Amino acid sequence: MGRIGLAVLTASTLLVASVAAVQAQDEPDYARASVGTRVLDFGNGTVVTLLLEAANLGSSELEIAEITFPVGANPPRGHAHGAMEIFYVLEGVLGHVVNGEEHRIEPGMVGVVKGGDDVRHRVLSDVPVRALVIWVPGGEADRIAPPDRWTVIGGG
Repeated sequence: MGRIGLAVLTASTLLVASVAAVQAQDEPDYARASVGTRVLDFGNGTVVTLLLEAANLGSSELEIAEITFPVGANPPRGHAHGAMEIFYVLEGVLGHVVNGEEHRIEPGMVGVVKGGDDVRHRVLSDVPVRALVIWVPGGEADRIAPPDRWTVIGGG
Protein backbone atom coordinates (compact mmCIF):
# COMPACT_ATOMS: atom_id res chain seq x y z
CA MET A 1 0.00 0.00 0.00
CA GLY A 2 1.39 3.44 -0.94
CA ARG A 3 1.98 6.36 1.41
CA ILE A 4 -1.22 8.11 0.34
CA GLY A 5 -3.34 4.99 0.87
CA LEU A 6 -1.75 4.40 4.26
CA ALA A 7 -2.34 8.03 5.31
CA VAL A 8 -5.99 7.88 4.29
CA LEU A 9 -6.41 4.52 6.02
CA THR A 10 -4.74 5.88 9.17
CA ALA A 11 -6.96 9.00 9.18
CA SER A 12 -10.08 6.91 8.64
CA THR A 13 -9.08 4.50 11.41
CA LEU A 14 -8.40 7.40 13.80
CA LEU A 15 -11.73 9.05 13.07
CA VAL A 16 -13.68 5.79 13.47
CA ALA A 17 -11.85 5.01 16.73
CA SER A 18 -12.49 8.52 18.06
CA VAL A 19 -16.19 8.35 17.24
CA ALA A 20 -16.45 4.86 18.77
CA ALA A 21 -14.77 6.08 21.97
CA VAL A 22 -17.22 8.96 22.25
CA GLN A 23 -20.21 6.70 21.57
CA ALA A 24 -19.02 4.24 24.23
CA GLN A 25 -19.28 6.83 27.00
CA ASP A 26 -21.89 6.33 29.70
CA GLU A 27 -23.33 9.85 29.28
CA PRO A 28 -25.49 10.02 26.12
CA ASP A 29 -26.55 13.62 26.88
CA TYR A 30 -24.91 15.23 23.86
CA ALA A 31 -26.69 18.10 22.14
CA ARG A 32 -27.93 17.65 18.59
CA ALA A 33 -26.19 19.43 15.69
CA SER A 34 -29.09 21.91 15.62
CA VAL A 35 -27.31 23.75 18.46
CA GLY A 36 -25.42 25.57 15.68
CA THR A 37 -21.94 25.90 14.32
CA ARG A 38 -19.36 28.56 15.14
CA VAL A 39 -17.44 30.20 12.34
CA LEU A 40 -14.22 32.14 12.83
CA ASP A 41 -13.12 34.54 10.11
CA PHE A 42 -9.57 35.77 10.70
CA GLY A 43 -10.15 38.64 8.24
CA ASN A 44 -7.32 37.51 5.94
CA GLY A 45 -9.27 34.85 4.07
CA THR A 46 -8.66 32.13 6.65
CA VAL A 47 -11.97 30.75 7.92
CA VAL A 48 -12.54 28.00 10.52
CA THR A 49 -15.99 26.39 10.74
CA LEU A 50 -16.50 24.20 13.81
CA LEU A 51 -18.40 21.04 12.89
CA LEU A 52 -18.08 19.11 16.15
CA GLU A 53 -17.14 20.48 19.56
CA ALA A 54 -18.15 20.22 23.21
CA ALA A 55 -21.30 22.31 22.59
CA ASN A 56 -22.81 19.70 20.26
CA LEU A 57 -20.80 16.64 21.33
CA GLY A 58 -21.36 17.00 25.07
CA SER A 59 -17.69 16.46 25.93
CA SER A 60 -14.28 17.72 24.87
CA GLU A 61 -12.40 14.62 23.69
CA LEU A 62 -12.03 16.12 20.22
CA GLU A 63 -13.03 18.92 17.89
CA ILE A 64 -13.53 18.73 14.13
CA ALA A 65 -13.54 21.78 11.89
CA GLU A 66 -13.33 22.71 8.25
CA ILE A 67 -10.61 25.26 7.58
CA THR A 68 -9.98 27.32 4.46
CA PHE A 69 -6.67 29.05 3.74
CA PRO A 70 -6.65 31.64 0.92
CA VAL A 71 -4.39 31.51 -2.14
CA GLY A 72 -1.02 32.98 -1.21
CA ALA A 73 -1.29 32.27 2.53
CA ASN A 74 2.28 32.12 3.81
CA PRO A 75 2.59 33.32 7.41
CA PRO A 76 6.06 34.53 8.42
CA ARG A 77 6.26 32.24 11.44
CA GLY A 78 4.65 29.15 12.88
CA HIS A 79 2.60 28.51 15.97
CA ALA A 80 2.11 25.70 18.46
CA HIS A 81 -1.01 23.94 19.66
CA GLY A 82 -1.67 22.30 23.01
CA ALA A 83 -3.36 19.38 21.27
CA MET A 84 -2.64 16.99 18.42
CA GLU A 85 -3.74 18.54 15.13
CA ILE A 86 -4.66 16.32 12.19
CA PHE A 87 -5.24 17.83 8.74
CA TYR A 88 -7.04 16.00 5.93
CA VAL A 89 -6.78 18.07 2.74
CA LEU A 90 -9.95 18.22 0.64
CA GLU A 91 -8.73 20.60 -2.07
CA GLY A 92 -5.69 22.70 -2.85
CA VAL A 93 -2.11 21.93 -1.85
CA LEU A 94 -0.97 22.61 1.70
CA GLY A 95 2.63 23.27 2.67
CA HIS A 96 2.62 21.77 6.17
CA VAL A 97 5.83 22.98 7.83
CA VAL A 98 6.41 21.05 11.07
CA ASN A 99 9.44 21.92 13.20
CA GLY A 100 11.08 23.46 10.13
CA GLU A 101 10.47 20.51 7.79
CA GLU A 102 7.97 21.11 4.96
CA HIS A 103 5.58 18.40 3.81
CA ARG A 104 3.46 18.77 0.67
CA ILE A 105 -0.07 17.62 1.42
CA GLU A 106 -2.41 17.17 -1.52
CA PRO A 107 -6.12 16.23 -1.56
CA GLY A 108 -6.67 12.89 0.15
CA MET A 109 -3.49 13.18 2.22
CA VAL A 110 -3.09 13.68 5.97
CA GLY A 111 -0.70 15.84 7.99
CA VAL A 112 -0.22 15.47 11.74
CA VAL A 113 1.23 17.81 14.32
CA LYS A 114 1.77 16.78 17.93
CA GLY A 115 1.00 19.17 20.76
CA GLY A 116 3.92 21.57 21.23
CA ASP A 117 5.32 21.14 17.70
CA ASP A 118 5.91 24.33 15.73
CA VAL A 119 3.67 24.38 12.64
CA ARG A 120 3.14 26.75 9.75
CA HIS A 121 0.46 26.27 7.08
CA ARG A 122 1.25 27.59 3.56
CA VAL A 123 -0.86 27.43 0.42
CA LEU A 124 1.18 25.95 -2.45
CA SER A 125 -1.61 25.94 -5.05
CA ASP A 126 -3.45 28.51 -7.14
CA VAL A 127 -6.70 27.57 -5.38
CA PRO A 128 -7.53 27.95 -1.68
CA VAL A 129 -6.80 25.02 0.59
CA ARG A 130 -9.84 23.41 2.18
CA ALA A 131 -9.19 20.82 4.85
CA LEU A 132 -10.79 19.00 7.73
CA VAL A 133 -8.89 19.54 10.94
CA ILE A 134 -9.24 17.34 14.02
CA TRP A 135 -7.92 18.45 17.40
CA VAL A 136 -7.44 15.82 20.09
CA PRO A 137 -8.28 16.72 22.80
CA GLY A 138 -10.72 19.49 21.98
CA GLY A 139 -10.58 23.08 23.19
CA GLU A 140 -8.12 24.32 20.56
CA ALA A 141 -10.72 26.44 18.76
CA ASP A 142 -11.16 28.65 21.81
CA ARG A 143 -7.41 28.74 22.33
CA ILE A 144 -6.60 29.98 18.82
CA ALA A 145 -9.15 32.80 18.95
CA PRO A 146 -11.02 34.60 21.72
CA PRO A 147 -14.79 33.97 21.78
CA ASP A 148 -15.56 37.51 20.60
CA ARG A 149 -14.05 36.62 17.17
CA TRP A 150 -16.56 33.82 16.59
CA THR A 151 -19.86 34.16 14.77
CA VAL A 152 -22.55 31.61 15.60
CA ILE A 153 -24.63 30.41 12.68
CA GLY A 154 -27.52 28.00 12.69
CA GLY A 155 -29.92 27.74 15.54
CA GLY A 156 -30.76 25.54 18.33
